[in-house]
Amino acid sequence: MDKKKIETYKQMLLRHRQQILNIGLLNKSEDLYVSEEDLSDETDLATSLVQQQINCTIRDREFLKLKRIDAAIDRVNEGTYGHCEECDEEIAQKRLENQPWAELCIQHAEEKEREEAQIFRQA
Repeated sequence: MDKKKIETYKQMLLRHRQQILNIGLLNKSEDLYVSEEDLSDETDLATSLVQQQINCTIRDREFLKLKRIDAAIDRVNEGTYGHCEECDEEIAQKRLENQPWAELCIQHAEEKEREEAQIFRQA
């Protein structure tokens, strides 16, 4: 991959990173507490707890995405960006355009997903 294309992907990564940080979701903590008002009614409490779980799930996904973006930026700086971490083949540009933080080619990403799904089913 040429340097111009790599720089384009780096800028995409930096934009995605900044978007996550600008949302402020990772620093937000007020949605992790149950209000006094919700404690008096079981329905309100259940709704509050479900909303907390949703917020935590979203926060976890965004944090993981941020970590993957930072790792991709490190790969750009190291000169290994755009290559599968399993087979060292070049990752398809279409995949990188959709997910510039991808560390695996589509074949290895699908294998990993199948393995994770199988582990999840066994649990």
